[in-house]
Amino acid sequence: MSDTSLVHKFHELDVFASGPRSGNPLAVVHDAVGVSEQAMQEFARWTNFSETTFLLPPTDPDADYRVRIFTPASELPFAGHPTVGSATAWLAAGGMPQREDRVVQECGVGLVELRQAGDTIAFAAPPLIRSGALRAEELAQIVEVLQLDADDVVDSAWVDNGPSWRGVRLRSAEAVLAVTAPSGVHDGFHVGLVGPHPAGECAIEVRAFFNDSTGAVREDPVTGSLNASLAQWLLGEGVVSAPYVAAQGSCLGRAGRVYVDVEGDDIWIGGRAPIVVDGTVTL
Repeated sequence: MSDTSLVHKFHELDVFASGPRSGNPLAVVHDAVGVSEQAMQEFARWTNFSETTFLLPPTDPDADYRVRIFTPASELPFAGHPTVGSATAWLAAGGMPQREDRVVQECGVGLVELRQAGDTIAFAAPPLIRSGALRAEELAQIVEVLQLDADDVVDSAWVDNGPSWRGVRLRSAEAVLAVTAPSGVHDGFHVGLVGPHPAGECAIEVRAFFNDSTGAVREDPVTGSLNASLAQWLLGEGVVSAPYVAAQGSCLGRAGRVYVDVEGDDIWIGGRAPIVVDGTVTL
């Protein structure tokens, strides 16, 4: 152990869960002042979760805390399930927001507002960086990689709020669930599939595919950033109406639930994030 190593409070949470071990795991390191960027990246690689976050004092006076978000390969400016989970962990560790009705997170995209509603916490969807229809060749690549039936594709668009998501709307939830996760290397492949459920608790079924540091395509269990950008697209097109619930993770043995609502001009993306590990970590 290095003489400069410090013990930090540590949480693991199950974000967007509907029951035990049904959501997307997140590791949160508290009071990460003094942890180098290299150490953050190494720890995120070691946890091997889709994201690991590090909580720091804010640099913006309007923020309650600052978060740095790391995948096993790189740092992200924003991600949804780390936002919900980090806010939950910060509050559980005794964090006191400046406003009674809001928590304000500082991250790579700026300030993100969150609110509590019962046992869920929700963030205001950040603006899209890129929107509009995909080019024909972009959609053709997605159809080829995912081996989609072209007749199942209803619409497609850029839904990029940081992680370069491209959205593809299929005719049904069944069509979304029938897609086989691709193999092979496909650089820059960040694709969200969405299709409607005919009835029941959930309005839509979502799947998220992205490439890791090797270029191999992986499926994410439950994805806040994608659900935020899909909500902006689908609500804007009148495909869904708020409030609604999105299901994700079904093909991975999860039962993630993302709650979407609208208040004024803001779209709120929320879920439950129970703490499953409460301890310390030495970094």
